[in-house]
Amino acid sequence: MQPTPAGPEELPPPDNRLTAGLECLGIDPATDLREKLWQYLRLLEKWNRVYNLTAVRDPQEMVTRHILDSLAIASFVVGPRVLDVGTGAGLPGIPLALVLGSCQFVLLDARAKKLRFVTQAVAELGLDNVEVVRARVETFKPGQPFDTVIARAFASIAQMLEKSGHLCAAQGRILLMKGARPQQELRQVPAPYTVTAVEALQVPGLDAQRHLVVITRN
Repeated sequence: MQPTPAGPEELPPPDNRLTAGLECLGIDPATDLREKLWQYLRLLEKWNRVYNLTAVRDPQEMVTRHILDSLAIASFVVGPRVLDVGTGAGLPGIPLALVLGSCQFVLLDARAKKLRFVTQAVAELGLDNVEVVRARVETFKPGQPFDTVIARAFASIAQMLEKSGHLCAAQGRILLMKGARPQQELRQVPAPYTVTAVEALQVPGLDAQRHLVVITRN
């Protein structure tokens, strides 16, 4: 049975963790944005009971580990076309699409179970700047390449580039979200790609390492 989506009346009151986290990341914690992010988390919590979308069960922990972790890379995203590879439960694509309304996002995954949730969440949130696509990344053939390609916890850097590098426009940007600094993987980046930055991310409330590898396709 499909879980019943949460409506606005079911949203919890404003949460200090979310508001403070958005402010720390330099994102305006406007009421509408907070409500949309909470609506997304409530949907994720409900569907998670049936579909096992994420190992994180506590909505408060979801704020840190899913929402703020996703939004920590917002300032690195270049539009207008953005691809979220292996989006899973819509992360980081959905939080980023809520904040970066001028960008057009494609959320890509091969797993129908998770994309059923993502499709429902996009509809409930009224995200007209998001397209949900079911396909394997290595066989996905969009009409045009993307300015930014994002992957969160998706294979090694070399594997990611092999599978999805063709989806990035020339001089486009590939953003790979990692935990500890992937020093060995960085030595295996092939041509025509160049590592332009490895940024240590500060995710508010998260006591763990986070790094963003920024790669340019030459």
